[in-house]
Amino acid sequence: MYRLDPRYAPAPGTVLATGWQAVAAQLPHGSATVAVDGPPTVDWDALAVRLTEELAALGTTVRTLDLRTHHALPTEVRRRTESARDTEDPYYCRLAETPLRDLFDELPRPAPPTGRELLLVHGPGAALLPHDLLWYADLPKRYAEAAVAAGTGRNLGLPGERPELRRLFYVDWPVLDRHRDALAPRVDGWLDVQDGDRPTYVDGDGLRASLSSLARRPVRTCPYFNSTPWGGHWAQRRLGFAPGARNTALGYELIAPEAGVVIGTHAGQRAEIPFQLLCVLHADDLLGPAVSARFGTSFPIRFDYLDTVGGGNLSVHCHPKEPYMKERFGWSYTQHETYYMALGRPDTRVFLGLREDADLDRFRKEIEEAAHDGVPMDPEDHVMTFPAHQGRLFMIPAGTPHASGAGNLVLEISATPYLYSLRFYDWLRPDADGRPRPLPYEHGLANLETGRRGAAVARDLVQEPRTLREGAGWYEELLGALPEMFYEVRRHTLETDAVADDDTEGRFHVLNVVAGEGVMLTTGAGERHLLSYAETLTVPAAVGPYRLAAIGEGPVRVVKALVRRDPPGEHV
Repeated sequence: MYRLDPRYAPAPGTVLATGWQAVAAQLPHGSATVAVDGPPTVDWDALAVRLTEELAALGTTVRTLDLRTHHALPTEVRRRTESARDTEDPYYCRLAETPLRDLFDELPRPAPPTGRELLLVHGPGAALLPHDLLWYADLPKRYAEAAVAAGTGRNLGLPGERPELRRLFYVDWPVLDRHRDALAPRVDGWLDVQDGDRPTYVDGDGLRASLSSLARRPVRTCPYFNSTPWGGHWAQRRLGFAPGARNTALGYELIAPEAGVVIGTHAGQRAEIPFQLLCVLHADDLLGPAVSARFGTSFPIRFDYLDTVGGGNLSVHCHPKEPYMKERFGWSYTQHETYYMALGRPDTRVFLGLREDADLDRFRKEIEEAAHDGVPMDPEDHVMTFPAHQGRLFMIPAGTPHASGAGNLVLEISATPYLYSLRFYDWLRPDADGRPRPLPYEHGLANLETGRRGAAVARDLVQEPRTLREGAGWYEELLGALPEMFYEVRRHTLETDAVADDDTEGRFHVLNVVAGEGVMLTTGAGERHLLSYAETLTVPAAVGPYRLAAIGEGPVRVVKALVRRDPPGEHV
């Protein structure tokens, strides 16, 4: 019952048009300047050709202006977006704060269209030129990551250069996201070009009305899995996801910067809209006023899967502590994590925390020998391990060394920053191209939490569940909370036919069915949403009271994450 393509009906009156002919029909047929903005991943040449051909058939002459040819020189683009320290770091950059406008020396000033002519300005930054109509053409970020990893993509403002994932993550995406978010309140049309032969258009007013509705009701983002050298096969076997892929390692259930929500009534007419736009346009409804006051438009919690069933151990790594994350990488909050063992056994394991007797000098020496000389090390000489019992939650505050072992399915419930795995050791494992995987161990050692060791790890980070509430046939437990972490993880258990009441109380909830067939969620307004095994659902703060009704035989378990009411302010 796991839905690979969850879809939501557009708001009444929304215009959806599919195919280039229908899309072109939405454009004016007289004198007008149309700006079509969007990321570099879009096939801008094909877009300009197809629109020109369709408009010509309607009797409209098109003059095109490709804004990609007007960037500053590549050396200037790099100088304006990376500091000297960024240039020296092969792994990370500080999140770029450069406005997209600064990637151009001078914007072109084309002659205005005349008669039946239409001026089509296209490419990243097209909205910076004066225009009569503004469209945004989009491809979800997973396309850019795949293209850059394959060497076929391009980085923003750097045509002809070998693309870099490092630059895509920390420069291109922050620059493009801010630009897109600023356009969202006034864009006249949205164009999903995932199918290059059959794009789908959504009118701007319909787009905003649909997002307004989704920000006030339970919503599921579009899932996908990627492959890594450690990946397993659970998602292929259990969910039917990407059966031809090398593996299904990292499952993007809800990673807000990359997640999308699909608007459309059937598979042939669908438009995937960035989940982030819900936060930009409706932060108070989605996050809740108190949460949005603390996090702005950043959705702060993510859910993803780490699939090592039939795969290998993850790298032993940690994540940046808060001051380092702010000063070095530019995030206002850091990458605290938890592992919920959706599948695990007593003979599989989780690496977590330093041993009581860990020798840090020896740890560094063995890390360096592995990285530079290919000498294998045994992480268990330094890092503790725990049995990966199904249903157990492991707390992983920033700076804690950790990894999931082979044979597990981890539901990772974490703070949203997700691109900062500071690896110490990766089992001498090559990447898909046979090259050594990056090991930013100096960053890792600079953030290693050395004070929480041995018995303190077991006591603080492997907590026993505590019952918070209970009713007829159901109960809710607190699985894990720490003073330094701004969110907590709970779990509902519902027996057959049980119904549990809950309430967002002004803070969004994120739910995932970790055992059993599923639940039917019903809001106080009477909206119903089915949530099946392994699926993740966001319940916006605006929902308020809701009910969970167990479906099927036997107990159903639903994990829930939410922002705590009393986290220390200095941690945000």
